[in-house]
Amino acid sequence: MTNDPQTPEPGRGTPRGTARKRAERAAHQALRVLADNLGTPAGPGTPLFADVRSAWLRRLPYVVAFAFAVSLLPTTQRLLSDGYGMDGGLAGGLATAQTVPLLLSVTRPLQAWWVIFAADAVCAAVLAALPTAGDGSWPWPATVIIGYLALMLALSLRERRRTLLAVWLTTGALSIAFELVAPVHSDGSWVLMFVLSGMVLLFGATLRERGDTRRKLIEQETISEAERARRTLLEERARIARELHDVVAHHMSVITVQADSAPYRIAGIPEAAQEEFATIAATARESLTEMRRLLGVLRSAETERDGGPEKSPQPGLDELPKLVDGTVRAGVPVELTLPDEPLGLEPAVDLSAYRIVQEALANVVRHAPGARTRVMVMPEFGDASLTVYVANSRPPSPSEPLETSGTGHGLVGMRERVRLLGGSLRTGPLPGGGFHVAAQLPLTPPQLTVKDTDST
Repeated sequence: MTNDPQTPEPGRGTPRGTARKRAERAAHQALRVLADNLGTPAGPGTPLFADVRSAWLRRLPYVVAFAFAVSLLPTTQRLLSDGYGMDGGLAGGLATAQTVPLLLSVTRPLQAWWVIFAADAVCAAVLAALPTAGDGSWPWPATVIIGYLALMLALSLRERRRTLLAVWLTTGALSIAFELVAPVHSDGSWVLMFVLSGMVLLFGATLRERGDTRRKLIEQETISEAERARRTLLEERARIARELHDVVAHHMSVITVQADSAPYRIAGIPEAAQEEFATIAATARESLTEMRRLLGVLRSAETERDGGPEKSPQPGLDELPKLVDGTVRAGVPVELTLPDEPLGLEPAVDLSAYRIVQEALANVVRHAPGARTRVMVMPEFGDASLTVYVANSRPPSPSEPLETSGTGHGLVGMRERVRLLGGSLRTGPLPGGGFHVAAQLPLTPPQLTVKDTDST
């Protein structure tokens, strides 16, 4: 009887053979993943608790590992030689391999696990072959379990969950294998080893992940704080730009009107000069239009927030008495000192001086209610500068401030105004209590000078 050439051979092409191949491939893939997890450490070898600020906590893993190694080494050696009847030299070598790598677990716990796991496996195999082993625990003596649990704690604080799961499954697989090979010697210590190691790994992994989450949260808060400071700075610059836009727009409008009306106000102007005036007026008008378009983006946010752009004239030093009166009505006694004669300041300097005083007084009302405050605005003609000084004393009573944390706009806005004008700013607490703000603004702001100092 001949075989049909189309009949598949047993194990080849049949559903049973295909299923077996799939099982073999799945087992091979699982072993490869297991080996990859067990052979790839998570960290570069940095010590445990290396990122902790406390020096004592950074040394704690070394102290604990040294204590376990020193206490377990002689105990394990004596237990193997006296309790199980193992040769003294072999017992010493195995005890050293099972305990000394605990010192390595501080920086490289996965590598330490390989050494200790192999030593524990050899020790269990040797004990199974000893006729003098007696009634001791097998496959894992008590000292082996203690050292292994200490290693599991170090391992769980460093490695990924997949690696920890692979370690735990490998430990359980070896324990079950010993149980199947020599059930006569087993006393159930493998169950204790398997359960306790899993609990320690889970506990350590939970602590590590909680610490990682907390660190990420702190990093995110730091980034958010930096973004908030940057947003505050940009908002203040936008607000200052909107205010300075009105000042510049006034000058551009004056230029346009003067250039347009020059041929009518001045008789006998040549035709070439009239064309030049017309060109100047057209250029000024175009510049004003472009500037309004550019600042329209900044105005849009103000329009959405307040229901419309501010239409009142920009304030100056002549508005300071009214500002001080409002502050006094708010419960803050203020002493104001102004120049006897009008100074005729540049509009940008006049506006910035007013805003600095306004923001300084607002800070006093919010953070030091009732404190006596002194405001001085004095010119220094020798230095061609204007000094703006606002200082408050300690509040008369220990009352709670109206705000414990401000928006951060006040000092930022002062610095930006001073920087744009090329002046200097000093802020900080006073020796006897209180706070002071001292700004020095040039009477004639330079175009490209930038100087900003802040001493606390």
